[in-house]
Amino acid sequence: MTTNGRSAPNSSQNQTRSIHVDNAPNVPAAPSSDFKARLEVFSTKIPNFYIAPFCGASAGVASGIVTCPLDVIKTKLQAQGGFRRGAKEVASGVLYRGMLGSGRRIWREDGVRGLYQGLGPMLLGYLPTWAVYLAVYDRTREYFYDQTGSWWLSRGYASITAGACSTVVTNPIWVIKTRLMSQSLKQNSEGVRAPWQYSGTWDAARKMYQIEGLRSFYSGLTPALLGLTHVAIQFPLYEYLKMALTGYGIGEHPDTGSSHWMGISVATFLSKICASTVTYPHEVLRTRLQTQQRTIPAQSHEEIAFRGGLKHPHDRGRSGGISSSDGMPSRPRYNGMVRTFQTILKEEGWRVFYSGIGVNLFRAVPAAMTTMLTYEYLRKQINKLQHEGALRIQMEEEAGRSI
Repeated sequence: MTTNGRSAPNSSQNQTRSIHVDNAPNVPAAPSSDFKARLEVFSTKIPNFYIAPFCGASAGVASGIVTCPLDVIKTKLQAQGGFRRGAKEVASGVLYRGMLGSGRRIWREDGVRGLYQGLGPMLLGYLPTWAVYLAVYDRTREYFYDQTGSWWLSRGYASITAGACSTVVTNPIWVIKTRLMSQSLKQNSEGVRAPWQYSGTWDAARKMYQIEGLRSFYSGLTPALLGLTHVAIQFPLYEYLKMALTGYGIGEHPDTGSSHWMGISVATFLSKICASTVTYPHEVLRTRLQTQQRTIPAQSHEEIAFRGGLKHPHDRGRSGGISSSDGMPSRPRYNGMVRTFQTILKEEGWRVFYSGIGVNLFRAVPAAMTTMLTYEYLRKQINKLQHEGALRIQMEEEAGRSI
């Protein structure tokens, strides 16, 4: 079978192998070989449209499992400034400092379970995220190339389109993941911990909907869409570097010979470093918006300290409204991307926009490499199965005509 314009290897060897099998008809084939043959033939019937989302979803799941602890540390570093009870509270209340210090604190307080908070929605989110993203990217890049005539513009537009589709579809899942990762398994007692306690994904979704409404699931959507600049840099640069180093585009591999895995790894590493460094501040904005509750104060029968969710004696006489991050019923501290940026800059300085960037790079680079290497490996294996299946079907047809 030919894929992406590449020719199939010499079929004479395969024909010779087939003749050898025909000369010994009484020797039963090994079950594994029979299964492999059926799998090869079946793979040729799979529409190409389904291959990219399947490989992308599998790659995302592998990446999520490997890097979840680092994502928890990064999320806590990004979010903790939004839980302060007052805008002028001193920095001595900061719980998490640096990657190793934060990791030790989470391990000491919450154990292994604390390092894997949010793994469920992370995996649930990666399945549609990468399935939608890589499917749309694979289908639209040639379309945009026909429209623009520019290789870079077509890849950039395809990245943004694919990213917008996957972001809108999966934003509620990522909000739940961020809420779970930012909380502590201990009750809020220091004023810098997340003021909620969720037992799991469905518990978080239920409480968010009941207390904050449907809008809470799309908190941080604007900076998340702004984050499309990340993929607009990463994927065109990755494909360019991969073509320069290996001679093949994303998802493309030779039918025979080496796939140049070192070149794929280098392309992934460089593209991810560049994209993450340039676009990191939007992640802090998104995290602050996602971890801010939107609710009119109401009594919680579970006595859980949701921000603004409990009435206190010192709240008497205050007018109702959306609760802010200090637990008071007033205008929220963060309201919109621009105002959030201005508030953080005024209260905490510009350095906070790079809070957790070391952890992010330490997490994002292996995550990207796990994702892309898994994706490329699965694409290669499926292409190989389809190639062998096509040759097998061709030999069977030729054998049928010769009888």
